[in-house]
Amino acid sequence: MAITSGTVRVRFFAHYAELVGRVEAAVSLSLPATVGDVVRRVREDFPQASALPERPLAAVNRRHAKLDARVADGDEVALLPPLAGGVGTRGAAGGERP
Repeated sequence: MAITSGTVRVRFFAHYAELVGRVEAAVSLSLPATVGDVVRRVREDFPQASALPERPLAAVNRRHAKLDARVADGDEVALLPPLAGGVGTRGAAGGERP
């Protein structure tokens, strides 16, 4: 099987964009590759990305993906920080808040 290379567009959101100092980057890597390979390459190419978690939430072409999901040349990989919910209109027991 021949090894080829490809370029993946990586998008950083919220705190991850602040850490890396940009909202997106083009990352070159050997194919076949996975989301985990993309995360490792980002950590290598951008020293400040070492603060990213080893297993960030990710999406490939706008679909949630695990780290073992395959990526192809031209794909978009989004690295998403953990999301937390806000205050809703219901209390912990399901009752209405005053």
